[in-house]
Amino acid sequence: MMAEEVDGEQGPRSTFTTYMAEGEQLYHKGEYSKAKESFSNALELQPTDKHCLVARSKCSLKLGDPEAAFRDAEASLQEDGDFFRGLYQKAEALYAKGDFEFALVFYHRGVKLRPELQEFRLGIQKAQEAIENSVGTPASVKLENKEGVAFLSKQEESKKAKQKAPAKVPKKDPKQQKKADPLKSQKTTRQLLGEIYNDMEYLETLLKDEGLVKGNTRSGLKLQDLILNAITYLDTRTEFWRQQKPIYARERDRRIMQQKWKKQRAKPSDPHQYVLNSMEEIDFLLSKGDAKGSHKKAQQVLKNITSWKDDMPNKQEIIGNLHSCIGAAKMDMGQMDEALKSHKKDLEIAKQRDLPEAKSRALDNIGRVYARIGKFKEAVKVWEEKIPLATSSLEKTWLFHEIGRCYLELGLLENARNYGMKSQEEAEEARDVEWQLNASVLVAQAQVKLKDYQSAVGNFEKALEKAKCVKNTEAEQAILTALENAKRESEEPLNSEHGDKEDSPREEHASSVENQEEQKSSGENHEEHMSSGENQERESPDTSA
Repeated sequence: MMAEEVDGEQGPRSTFTTYMAEGEQLYHKGEYSKAKESFSNALELQPTDKHCLVARSKCSLKLGDPEAAFRDAEASLQEDGDFFRGLYQKAEALYAKGDFEFALVFYHRGVKLRPELQEFRLGIQKAQEAIENSVGTPASVKLENKEGVAFLSKQEESKKAKQKAPAKVPKKDPKQQKKADPLKSQKTTRQLLGEIYNDMEYLETLLKDEGLVKGNTRSGLKLQDLILNAITYLDTRTEFWRQQKPIYARERDRRIMQQKWKKQRAKPSDPHQYVLNSMEEIDFLLSKGDAKGSHKKAQQVLKNITSWKDDMPNKQEIIGNLHSCIGAAKMDMGQMDEALKSHKKDLEIAKQRDLPEAKSRALDNIGRVYARIGKFKEAVKVWEEKIPLATSSLEKTWLFHEIGRCYLELGLLENARNYGMKSQEEAEEARDVEWQLNASVLVAQAQVKLKDYQSAVGNFEKALEKAKCVKNTEAEQAILTALENAKRESEEPLNSEHGDKEDSPREEHASSVENQEEQKSSGENHEEHMSSGENQERESPDTSA
């Protein structure tokens, strides 16, 4: 049922949760205006709820109002600047407004926080293409046309002046002017427009076809007006690029600047901008899969910054960040030992300078390396040190899930179950369905190994529901198989009174190696069976990222 509202100006009558659910339902149906109204009612009850602000921002984008979308996205980041959904929505709003360069910056920030999410990588790609190839429409880019209008008025004034002025100017000069200026203008325009300069030439050719320009479209619009509008837009676009000179829009200028940085070993005139641009390039290279290029760039920047004097503020913090980037590149290159050394250098600097965020980042990365190489005890130790530094619910649900996964690998099943439940709680708080799915699967896996089959069935059913919500068909199939096995185990009658040795139904679905291990350990007590993780069969899928 849709939430009822009080007549007059008394505001909403229903609860925040009801309005949120109603808004999400309407949004999925494509009724964005009504959905926005529901989210607005919810915000009257909880004005600072970041999830609701992001939801309303999405509706505004669908309704073609990027300004309103940007305001809500910005508001969602007021209390938590690292809220990744707010960062993504802010980037989307900036992209819709035509501020491609700023959108690119926030897509990159999102990749740093959630490198596993494809949305941020796709955002980087589309923003980069929009900048380089000028993808867009006149409505998506706000252009200052004041100078363009002034230019046209000056052109008209010059025409009138030529008609009124006496012909005292030598004829040679106008001819030279006609020969020089168009060529120079044409060369500049070609350079600025790039590939779409051919489109402009084609439109100008069409304009010369008198028979064509006199025609109309099916909707009644004159072809001449359409062609002139397109040419005018390209003219204003050219002027816009000439004045603004956006990031990556001039390849030649970027090559020249890179050559200057290579030649100059001294400190640049604007070190902060140098660092910002360099970090952005390092992240971009890593995000597109060029780990070697990212590593090379990070090493070069580290060498330059290390040679500078210590009068630069936050120098050590920047150096630590660069070690983190080098470690991430080394990890992607498969050089785990080198990656571990770099992340430990980052951690050392963070502890020396008392930088909580940098310490959290370093511990996170060190744990990832240990988990990747199978050192689960070390990974748990590092990640448990990070727990007090975790700030957001989303960060906590990921952290608890990874610790629980390590405990499951180590055969410490009760610890695995407990951390899985913590991950469930934080995932509910963050309202992240995918992590709710991952956490439920982890808890169910631990409960199966603990032979708590009834509880495992409940968690598998939760996981199945979440898998359907995110439309993950592979996870659905794997969870269904595990759910059937758990139900079969819970319904199997116990025959312990007769002292008969029971053959577990799980053995029918396990590999032959695991069958042999089960037979060997059938005489062991329950506690020994719990601690032998390598002899336990995985009853459920690992759907985590």
